[in-house]
Amino acid sequence: MAFPAHRPRRLRYSALLREAVRETRLSPPDLISPLFVCPGENVRREIPSMPGNFNLSIDNLVEECRETAALGIPGVILFGIPPRKDAVGSGGFDERGIVQEAVRAVKREVANLLVIADTCMCEYTDHGHCGQVVEGDVDNDRSLELLSKTALSQARAGADIIAPSDMMDGRVAAIRSTLDVHGYEKTPILAYAAKYASAFYGPFRDAADSAPRFGDRRSYQMDPANQREAVKEIAADIEEGADLIMVKPAMPYLDVLHRAKTEFNVPTAAYQVSGEFAMIAAAARNGWLDEKAAVLESLTSIKRAGADLILTYFSKQAARLLN
Repeated sequence: MAFPAHRPRRLRYSALLREAVRETRLSPPDLISPLFVCPGENVRREIPSMPGNFNLSIDNLVEECRETAALGIPGVILFGIPPRKDAVGSGGFDERGIVQEAVRAVKREVANLLVIADTCMCEYTDHGHCGQVVEGDVDNDRSLELLSKTALSQARAGADIIAPSDMMDGRVAAIRSTLDVHGYEKTPILAYAAKYASAFYGPFRDAADSAPRFGDRRSYQMDPANQREAVKEIAADIEEGADLIMVKPAMPYLDVLHRAKTEFNVPTAAYQVSGEFAMIAAAARNGWLDEKAAVLESLTSIKRAGADLILTYFSKQAARLLN
């Protein structure tokens, strides 16, 4: 029997051949490190559900950022754990708030590192929701004022990018207008444009103590069953002034990520969230998979689907492997 002239295995027989024809290339500049900053000094408190990740006081955060930059990772995104929480999340827009002070310290001490400020209220509110609660419901339009105040305070502190993650309608337009009016028209917005009401956020909520105290977030985060709605959300955020967009989580929504990149062709991020991290880390600790291989394979799949930037708790580990 005549054999086909084309043998795909010819290009797989050696590592050099596989490298030469590789279609998707992952590198440290593709990665962003999510970091949690908390009050105090010399605090480095490991997050039990996210081994190898820590709540860091500002002094230790700065050291973490130095190490991150040295590995060739271009940026970090900061999440704040305030000393106190209240109904309107005032710690989020406090000019001397934990994230604002952290941004100032990192920008002062660490060269060549982008600092992204997550802009949301859930870490700062005593009820754990992402906006202002009125009569038991998250009031969309009242929340826009709080989010805009938070974004402005973060920009004033020196944040390179503002990243609203709340999923309130119209928040990109409100933040863009506020930034522009106050002279921050050059500060870009990375919109969590398609953020799903996912089961994979659990470890993050442990880290930031941000779980809702009542109800859930399904009235503002997206239904996991919907893809067309994600396209509508992304289009709205771009029209309102988003410079970059994000899909969150990453691996359960690779189809959404791919469609976002192909349809809109704007700089696109994806967030490999805490639950995705925890699954791989836990399976590796039990000897059920090769952690190094799983980390690189998972991140490569996210880049192959269309991500220009990947937020991941594996960033430092992956950068060491890639370097």
